[in-house]
Amino acid sequence: MAEMEDPSGRDWVHDPDGEKGSEGGRNYDMAVLSKMTDEEDDFPLEKSAFVEEFGDWPVRINHEKVLSVAEIFEHVEEDEFETKVGFHKAVGDGLRRANVWDYHPPER
Repeated sequence: MAEMEDPSGRDWVHDPDGEKGSEGGRNYDMAVLSKMTDEEDDFPLEKSAFVEEFGDWPVRINHEKVLSVAEIFEHVEEDEFETKVGFHKAVGDGLRRANVWDYHPPER
């Protein structure tokens, strides 16, 4: 997995590509964030509480970039998410605003 090494040199709380970060596979951005929430128990969800709990966690964005949850949520405008779908839409919009995603779909 050498091509997946994080070039930032940061000392993460765990390896973003290891068992704790990716469950043995290559999970990226939304897949990693999605596993941090439970649709039935966690929503509505406050951004500040989510960042407080998971802010230091590394999230692989693509084959070159790893960001912390806190860095990702710097670009999320909403303070609360009513549903998991709303959570994903807000995070996706934030990642696009931060220009860290390679894919930019047409405006909706």
